[in-house]
Amino acid sequence: MSLELNINAAIKAAMLARSEAELRALRAIKAAILLAKTAEGGSGELTDADETKMLQKLAKQRKDSLEIFRQQNREDLAKKEEEELEVIERYLPKQLSEAELRDAVTRIIAETGATTAADMGKVMGAATKQLAGKADGKAISALVKELLTK
Repeated sequence: MSLELNINAAIKAAMLARSEAELRALRAIKAAILLAKTAEGGSGELTDADETKMLQKLAKQRKDSLEIFRQQNREDLAKKEEEELEVIERYLPKQLSEAELRDAVTRIIAETGATTAADMGKVMGAATKQLAGKADGKAISALVKELLTK
């Protein structure tokens, strides 16, 4: 079943359950899907990769907002962002653990033959392609930098 159908069914369930936080997040996802489908140059359909990329963008927006609200001591707004992030993450593919990510990045470094920090661009290109949707870009970047500067 496509993400759009899953979201529509979940919206109905959230309405029946009167779950405001879940409904807010699901409506945000539905809006993003509709925007992506009707975007200029779009085919009107989303691939799994497009859906994952869109969900990651929504999750990143929530994380950034959450961080800002916490810095400004706005726990009321931070709580809303946290609730929405939790719902959005349910629809994202399972993220790699720290150990799995380290193994994958080490393997990619070996495959690309990178040895110094100057090779970071080459490694990041391969890593972001192979680990798309499975790990956060910041985490990948930090780990590549750490492993190449050893």
